Amino acid sequence: MVEKILSDANALLKGHFMLTSGLHSEYYVEKIKMINNPKYVQALCALAAEKLQHYDFDVVIGPAYGGIVLAYELARILNKKFIFTQRKDEKMTIRSGFDLVAGDKAVVFEDIVTTGGSVKEVIEVLEDRQIQIQAICCIVDRSNGVASFGYDFLPLHTMNIQAFEPENCPLCKASVPMVKPGASDKGKK
Repeated sequence: MVEKILSDANALLKGHFMLTSGLHSEYYVEKIKMINNPKYVQALCALAAEKLQHYDFDVVIGPAYGGIVLAYELARILNKKFIFTQRKDEKMTIRSGFDLVAGDKAVVFEDIVTTGGSVKEVIEVLEDRQIQIQAICCIVDRSNGVASFGYDFLPLHTMNIQAFEPENCPLCKASVPMVKPGASDKGKK
């Protein structure tokens, strides 16, 4: 089902991409093509709600920016609270104004996981606040099975797409023009 949504949304791109992680890849999942259409968001979040039906939690947390729309819709479907995290001065934080207290039970909902860096940043913020993380869910796990968070990890779809360190990138060596899609502000100086 997720593969069909990616296809229908024209969200799987081929070329030479620099990922948010700094790695290079021949394929890129353009999350904006999924989340700018409410019918895709609704369908994806309904699938996530099914995966999470046996978990006990109070709040759905989405990392900015792609996780915001998804986490909000999932929270709406499940009648849970919604919160998002964002980077402030290059550090992931809970968006000010949200009510989150020690002992709350949370699910983190991310869009695409490659290295899992953003999710790990969210986990650190939540653990510092003594929030009980029940599970991590994402639309696409493209980590090739490498992502591990110490909590249940529930990807809706897994894709085995290679990612390369820049110095070992065959696309760079073949002089394929590179594109840096998206803008997460991760690691920007």
